[in-house]
Amino acid sequence: MLLGCIADDFTGASDLANTLAKGGMATTQFVGIPSDEAAIGCEAGVVALKTRSIAPSAAVEQSLAALHWLQRQGCTQILFKYCSTFDSTPEGNIGPVAEALADALGAEIAVVCPVFPETGRTLYQGHLFIGDRLLDQSGMEHHPLNPMTDPDIRRWLRRQTRGEIGLVPYEIVRRGSAAIDAALAQESASGRRLVVVDAITPADLRAIGAAIAGHRLVTGGSGIAVGIPDNFRKEARLGAGRRSFSGLAGPGIALSGSCSPASRAQLARHLEDHPGLAVEPTTLMGATLTVADALHFVRSHQAAAPIVYSTADPQTVAEAQARYGREALAARIEEFFGTLAVELVANGVERLAIGGGETSGAVVTALGLRSLEIGPEIDPGIPALAAKAGARDIRLALKSGNFGAPDFYAKALRALAAP
Repeated sequence: MLLGCIADDFTGASDLANTLAKGGMATTQFVGIPSDEAAIGCEAGVVALKTRSIAPSAAVEQSLAALHWLQRQGCTQILFKYCSTFDSTPEGNIGPVAEALADALGAEIAVVCPVFPETGRTLYQGHLFIGDRLLDQSGMEHHPLNPMTDPDIRRWLRRQTRGEIGLVPYEIVRRGSAAIDAALAQESASGRRLVVVDAITPADLRAIGAAIAGHRLVTGGSGIAVGIPDNFRKEARLGAGRRSFSGLAGPGIALSGSCSPASRAQLARHLEDHPGLAVEPTTLMGATLTVADALHFVRSHQAAAPIVYSTADPQTVAEAQARYGREALAARIEEFFGTLAVELVANGVERLAIGGGETSGAVVTALGLRSLEIGPEIDPGIPALAAKAGARDIRLALKSGNFGAPDFYAKALRALAAP
């Protein structure tokens, strides 16, 4: 294994694995830290954790455990992957984890670059844009777990860390990898270990990738990995690349727990042509809607690609959190979707299209999946995935909240199907 990656949620791990596979690296996504020490047979290993919204100390502990496993597999570079919208609180977890990994690796510098131009995430003068809007005007300010109220990534990251945060501005990035390398060296000499690097286009990311070829630690969204396979390719260290993928013919359903603007639009689009079951906070917390009820609904509409969803607008979410408690409600929703997924697979469902990082993590964990093989890209940042749930073969698509085309769910279920 050449490149070891640590992702702070499951959809982000799939996003990163997709980028690396497209770049020609044989890539496997691991669900949690594998327990075995055997040779894995891949060039890039992505360890998917669920650390984005937990206590910073727990996130650091789990991330360091993942690092140690990856080091034992022989990785020569580590990539810490977080969301391209920099989802975090003023306390963490991006800054504390990045600092802990840098300490453990003895890394003098680490790039910070949550850029993904294909989905509209760009960085200019250290400020993160979503399309033509600053981060705090993009809808992310209403995120139910990690509301992003400041687009200045240096300022936000400074609140989470011990040291000063550096910047390589776009006027330097546009000059290419040599200029970026020189600027990073200057930032390091000034004692700034975490350095935000502007980027707007895929060409910028490739230039950054060339500049960080020898770095022990890299941090960012999946876009930061665009140029990394080329570094290993130039050293003649890459082999077969992407593995083959085949779909399954069994029933397919969609599950949506994300409340992002994109997810709400995707839900509305899917409901135009497919049946849906709303998981309302009142019915869920009052136990008047059970997993058995949802399973009966799905089985009654199984041939029509139904969707079960807790997706709602920000005001509804805020009112429910105020009534039931944010953590209690989130835990109950995750438990519901995880248990439902287990029952669905046990009843013959073979294809699952899942919206939302927390929901995806709950489903993957409940199904006891150990690893995911990366298939073709469905939408930017979202690959088709192959896995085994016990003895059963299943296919999945794990979608980050703001990713995907309006018709994502129908498109994903088609992509997961056998020809």
